[in-house]
Amino acid sequence: MAEMVQGGTQGAIRRAIVIGNGFAGAENQSIGLVRALGLSDRHSIYRVTRPRGGINRWLPWLPLSLHKKVDYVISGMPFYAEKIGLSSGVVEADAKQIANMARNTFDKDGPLLVVASGRDTIPVASAIKRLAPENVFLVQKQIPWFLRRWITPREPPGKNVVLTIGALHQADPAALTRAASAWHAELAPLPKPLLVVNIGGPSGNCSYGVDLAKQLAAMLQNVLWSCGSVRISFSRRTPEKVSRLLIREFSNNPKVYIWDGEGCNPHMGHLALADAFMITADSVSMLSEACSTGKPVYVIGAEHCTWKFTDFQNRLEERGVVRPFTGKEDMSKCWTYVPLNDTAEAASQVIKALAERGWSILI
Repeated sequence: MAEMVQGGTQGAIRRAIVIGNGFAGAENQSIGLVRALGLSDRHSIYRVTRPRGGINRWLPWLPLSLHKKVDYVISGMPFYAEKIGLSSGVVEADAKQIANMARNTFDKDGPLLVVASGRDTIPVASAIKRLAPENVFLVQKQIPWFLRRWITPREPPGKNVVLTIGALHQADPAALTRAASAWHAELAPLPKPLLVVNIGGPSGNCSYGVDLAKQLAAMLQNVLWSCGSVRISFSRRTPEKVSRLLIREFSNNPKVYIWDGEGCNPHMGHLALADAFMITADSVSMLSEACSTGKPVYVIGAEHCTWKFTDFQNRLEERGVVRPFTGKEDMSKCWTYVPLNDTAEAASQVIKALAERGWSILI
C-alpha cells in the first residue's frame, strides 16, 4: 500500500504494522523491534485477541483460528483507519479472513525472517519456516508438554530464523537517556548504591507464592546494610498476598520505598539510574531489560522454574549476566558483563534480510 511503502515493489518501507495479542509483555517485544528499526513514530497496532475467562484460561495453546471472532484494534495511525473506511478504532473480523489477509499481504516467496525469543522457540520457529507463507517478525508460543512430542518438529531452524537469548524490549539507550533525565530529580539524590527490586508473578512454568516472598524478605533484610536505598515495584501479575507480605515487612524501613502503583510508573527511571537489580525468575521481560544495562542483576526463585524459564536462567548464568540472589551479597561491590543486545541485533538482521530483497527502511 502507498501508505506503507515508497518506490513500488522495491523501495523504502515507511511504516510498520504490529499484530498484537492484547498482552503488554508480548506486544512490547514487537514495538521494541519497530523502535530499533527507526519506525517508533510510524507504526500501527492490530490487536488480535482471544476470549478470556472460564474454560478459555485453560486453553491458551489452542490456535486462534478455532475462535470464531477476533478484534482488530487500530492505533497510532488514525488516518490509515479513515483510508480503509473505518469509522471507529475497533474492527471485528473472522479469524480465517485475518489469515487470508496475511497470506495476501506478505511475501509469496516464503517468510522473510522469523525472530524467535529464546531457545525454547526453535521448534516453533522451524514449523513456521516450513509451513507458513507469511513474513513473521516475532514469534513467542507455548505448547503443552504432552503435545510437544507430536506437533513440535525437531530440526534446527533455517537461516531465516533469528534466535534471541531473551525478550526484545523498548529499553534502548535513547529511551534510558530520556528516562534518566525525567527521573533525575527523584532518583539521583538517593543514597547509593540504589537497589531496585522487581517482583513479577507466578506462572504455570514458574510457580511460587508466599514462601518465596518470605525468603526474599529475609534475604533482603540481610543485605540492607550494604544498600544506600532500595526501591520495590510489583507487576500486574504479583499476587496480593505476596505484595502484602513485602509491604508489611518493609513499609516502615527508611531505606526502602515501595511504589504503590499510583502516578507515573518508575520502571524506566529505575533501569536508567539503579546501581543493581534483584528480579524474580518468572519475568523474562524484566530480566532481559535489566541485563541490557550492564549493571549487576540478581535472580531469586529460579529453582521454582521449569521448561523455558529454566533454560533462560541457565543461558543468562552461562553468559555471566545474572547471579542467584543469596542474601549474602555486598551490594556496594559491582561486577560487569557484556550486556544483552537482542533487540538491536534482531533489527540488524531484519535490515539485512530486507536489503537482500532490494528493500530498505526509510529513516
